[in-house]
Amino acid sequence: PINSRSTYDAYRRSLPPGLKLSITLRHLACGDDYPSLSYNFRVAPNTISLIINEVCDAIKAEFAAEVIQCPTTTEEWTAIAEQFEKRWQFPHCCGALDGKHVAVTCPWNTGSEYRNYKGFFSIVLMALVDADYNFLWIDVGSDGSSNDASIYNGSELKEGLESPNNIFNLPEEKSLPGDDVPVPYYIVGDNAFGINKRLMNPFSIRNMEHHERIFNYRLCRSRRVVENAFGILAHKFRVLLRTMNQRPETCRKIITTCVILHNLIRLRYPATHNNLMDLEDQNQNVIPGAWRNDKVLLDVYHERARNTGAQEGRQIRRYLGHYFTSKAGSVPWQDKMIL
Repeated sequence: PINSRSTYDAYRRSLPPGLKLSITLRHLACGDDYPSLSYNFRVAPNTISLIINEVCDAIKAEFAAEVIQCPTTTEEWTAIAEQFEKRWQFPHCCGALDGKHVAVTCPWNTGSEYRNYKGFFSIVLMALVDADYNFLWIDVGSDGSSNDASIYNGSELKEGLESPNNIFNLPEEKSLPGDDVPVPYYIVGDNAFGINKRLMNPFSIRNMEHHERIFNYRLCRSRRVVENAFGILAHKFRVLLRTMNQRPETCRKIITTCVILHNLIRLRYPATHNNLMDLEDQNQNVIPGAWRNDKVLLDVYHERARNTGAQEGRQIRRYLGHYFTSKAGSVPWQDKMIL
């Protein structure tokens, strides 16, 4: 016998795939709520909620493994490091790491679990980005009360990068161009993360010496790619700029789908975002990208108490600072940028 539930399921399955995709892309791109989508597409809001979940699952199943791949071979890491050195003059860098808040309504029966330091409820998107604004690795769904350090410390990325057995197959230590001192490969982050041989962060801004100021400029220049990647992502998928009122599980799916589509667009249409990202003129002055005109995703709270670094990492950072001020490692415009 056909009951109301089976009839409803049959109706939902009978909807054209193109219509389902259009509804989902409209929601991701514009952030339209379900009643608005219902009015535009003549589909009931409760059906739309199921459609968006279904399409996000399908996009993830089809494209996630293809477009979001954390490198696991030495050749892949080396290619990323060469890209950072060529574009941003920061050698041995294998990615830029940062986290952003995506606003959500307070999930049922969670108290202040998702409440962040800015006073609203959010889910955290933590990401590692390459020099071409592609997301290499993401962690989606940590509650808004978490901070960069705690999320990274509990992630498989940290476990892989800092594994004694080098399970990520990072390249062996190698001397920098024009020098003979072996230096390991690493990722870059801000002061929220503890420094070690696999993660470089800036010097403290107090009483900096010349080589420390140069290092901070060069590192922040390379870190700008992750900030731009988040900005481009939110500019294209404006649902991330609104307060998402779905369940946390659905919010995670939507955020993940946005990242997948971002990488897919970067892969197939690499020139699409050129007007959105920050650029540099011939004098290396920054030309702000169009994404900066929009509301932006907020940085994750930087909890200083967890920023404990390793001595080996500090030694490498100090060496890089001196290398960047040497004849072999300097770039012509860097001194004027720290005035």
